[in-house]
Amino acid sequence: MNEMDLVRLNFNPGSLWVLNFIIGLVMFGVALDLKVADFKAVLVTPKPVLIGMLGQFVLLPAFSFLLVLAIHPSPSVALGMLLVAACPGGNISNFLTHYARGNTALSITMTALSTAVAIVMTPFNLSLWGGLNPETNQILKAVALDPLEMLLAVFLLLGLPMSIGMWVGHRFPRFVERAHKPVKIFSLGVFGLFVLGALGANWQYFLKYVGFVVFAVFLHNGIALLTGYFAAKFAGLPERDRRAVSIEVGIQNSALGLILIFNFFGGLGGMAIVTAWWGIWHIVSGLTVATIWSRRDPGTAS
Repeated sequence: MNEMDLVRLNFNPGSLWVLNFIIGLVMFGVALDLKVADFKAVLVTPKPVLIGMLGQFVLLPAFSFLLVLAIHPSPSVALGMLLVAACPGGNISNFLTHYARGNTALSITMTALSTAVAIVMTPFNLSLWGGLNPETNQILKAVALDPLEMLLAVFLLLGLPMSIGMWVGHRFPRFVERAHKPVKIFSLGVFGLFVLGALGANWQYFLKYVGFVVFAVFLHNGIALLTGYFAAKFAGLPERDRRAVSIEVGIQNSALGLILIFNFFGGLGGMAIVTAWWGIWHIVSGLTVATIWSRRDPGTAS
């Protein structure tokens, strides 16, 4: 057994509830600017959503498997990378897409749909790609997600704060005009403080072992962002949709990954560390990409 497999991170169910609340706050801030017409436009043209699902559940897991074969990390780290690739899009992608001047309604639709589809696709992809690698197959266990728990997560993390945010935006437009920017900044700041707190609580583990996974996560996340963008580009989608698909595929629900690791894999060290580091790094990379895009008009970007 790899030494990293013996590590157990400081992570508890209470932290997940706090994280869920913070993500809900972020979603509320994003939804203040949304209108029902935004979603009608997405439903009329489903092609971008289908391209997003293709990138999320077909291309990213396949490319992740090839990356594992190429860099040959320890089995637990490899399985963690495959688990991250099998997870649905993370909710922070909606904020980042909005910040990047991408199609926010498309991003929210893809996140909601990928979260629902993950009930089947997350265990399937993890079993498929993890089972094809002899080393990861030795530690792979069957993963089963509770459909009701997943539906509740979609409602609490997306449906409820989004509905409240849109209602507030419709009911109090003048207030929202003044408050929406401070709300977004505050929600992102609170989210950042939570991430820093989680990192501090496990600093000794990250300091000792993160060197094994930093490069792998850097490559993995970069591949995810590029996969989403070029899949959308080759499909002929406009720039706003490309940004949304790129961020959606590049921002994974690492919180869900950690839940699965602690519930089904006993907090396996390598899996937990690579997933936790992904949860930190994809915010850094996502904010970097979104900041660059925020300064470029999607109507004129090539």
